[in-house]
Amino acid sequence: MASLKTPTLKSPPLSLSSESRLPSAFSATFPNNIRFARSLPQRRFLIITASAASFSNKPTVLVAEKLGEAGLTLLKQFTNVDCSYNLSPEELCTKISLCDALIVRSGTKVNREVFESSGGRLKVVGRAGVGIDNVDLAAATEHGCLVVNAPTANTVAAAEHGIALLAAMARNVAQADASVKAGKWQRNKYVGVSLVGKTLAVLGFGKVGSEVARRAKGLGMHVISHDPYAPADRARAIGVELVSFEVAIATADFISLHMPLTAATSKMLNDETFAKMKKGVRIVNVARGGVIDEEALVRALDAGIVAQAALDVFTEEPPKQDSKLVQHERVTVTPHLGASTMEAQEGVAIEIAEAVVGALKGELAATAVNAPMVPAEVLTELKPYVELAEKLGRLAVQLVAGGSGVKTVKVSYASSRAPDDLDTRLLRAMITKGIIEPISSVFVNLVNADYTAKQRGLRITEERIILDGSPESPLESIQVQIANVESKFASAISESGEIKVEGRVKDGIPHLTKVGSFEVDVSLEGSIILCRQVDQPGMIGRVGSILGEENVNVSFMSVGRIAPRKQAVMAIGVDEQPSKESLKKIGEVPAIEEFVFLKL
Repeated sequence: MASLKTPTLKSPPLSLSSESRLPSAFSATFPNNIRFARSLPQRRFLIITASAASFSNKPTVLVAEKLGEAGLTLLKQFTNVDCSYNLSPEELCTKISLCDALIVRSGTKVNREVFESSGGRLKVVGRAGVGIDNVDLAAATEHGCLVVNAPTANTVAAAEHGIALLAAMARNVAQADASVKAGKWQRNKYVGVSLVGKTLAVLGFGKVGSEVARRAKGLGMHVISHDPYAPADRARAIGVELVSFEVAIATADFISLHMPLTAATSKMLNDETFAKMKKGVRIVNVARGGVIDEEALVRALDAGIVAQAALDVFTEEPPKQDSKLVQHERVTVTPHLGASTMEAQEGVAIEIAEAVVGALKGELAATAVNAPMVPAEVLTELKPYVELAEKLGRLAVQLVAGGSGVKTVKVSYASSRAPDDLDTRLLRAMITKGIIEPISSVFVNLVNADYTAKQRGLRITEERIILDGSPESPLESIQVQIANVESKFASAISESGEIKVEGRVKDGIPHLTKVGSFEVDVSLEGSIILCRQVDQPGMIGRVGSILGEENVNVSFMSVGRIAPRKQAVMAIGVDEQPSKESLKKIGEVPAIEEFVFLKL
């Protein structure tokens, strides 16, 4: 197995601007005798040094679910293709040891047992579509298997289906069709509403969301959107106004959902948000079922808050036959047809076939969604700093106020090592991961960090602060600054106007050491409550008592102040998430001027 001679990857720090490129001297070991290298100026290669038996003939690709003919044709030019559909888990595990690649859609579970059964031969898993919930990424990475998806080919199809549902809902097409087929002629019952002049809020202005916006503009609708990462110039170019989430849901006549399902977006539309909407709002969802609290939607429909809904996706698929939501008279439903056009199916087939063939030939696609393995000695040394980098990114982005878009991030590394003796690329990737993943379905890693940041208009610059002293540890501290945004915790704004968080590793544990201009010292474990307060006796006890009453364990507590009896910031590490009631009580303490709860 190839390995590095030194415990660190050597390369200069780079910016994530559109001009950035991966370092030219890049080589990292990968299990199963796979080695990453770079041998051409602007292209990355995956060099596979497998046994001669593996490549004496064409590699074998197992296609476990139906794939478009164009994709199969492409695969057959370079590989042996085994199309075996509807395999049981046992049958899949039996077959996989004879395969170099596996292609699935959403119906096949590629779990740890599959990777273990491959005996190290499986080199790439291709997901013909966007979501990869059915692939165990951690197991894939541990077994040295690349995972790629096809995120772009079904964009137009999903957008068109969203518009189809929008129009069908507004004009009661499905209900009227069923009525006529039942022998009825109820013209007065199915009077609809016009789309012209109505306000459509597109929640999620990515590939599909922006295409829906374009088409809605063509129908004469006024389109607004909420997406913290949407480039303002791209939105303006098609006549879309970017607004906060609160403004979007309060002013919209129609709401179209296009965000991924993440911890931050799960049940984003719930009783609380429905109550803030304009009465008679109409909702379309071709994104993910879990972004809507389905029971709350039924209540909103019954109360008349939501006039109609058109849904292509559900929390449980297929939904139960007696589902109140599915059976509701004012709900139009389809069985997850967003990507189901002949053209999209062929496009997805070609996109995933190209990615799989490229990986088997040695090329590493930008659609790779799991991290490559790096030498064990490098990970051992950088592990706590990698964790620190991701958590600082997560903290920083959670401090950004809802309507602000994150576009410019500056990372400062303080180190005693020479610039060419420490590769910060993995750290930068983890900061990118921490900033983007909380509100995105993209899995950010060393492979795709630059690409993902560029796609979202996020520019990350780096600077080195050279310190005197022993270079035993890689870094003294990492600082993350987000410029040109508002903060939900004003004390996180530094004197120069940016959100600023800083941390360091102490005894192998990441610590938060600075918020804005305030020095703190709290372990980055569990979650954190930040409070700005008037510095006076008893504050730690009062907040601790509130948390103790709810059996929330406090792991660390630190207070940083400007001067005695002046303003101070208290950082509290907690093992459990406090209830809304407990957080409200903390906010009601007279000496506390502001506070924020941050999940790590």
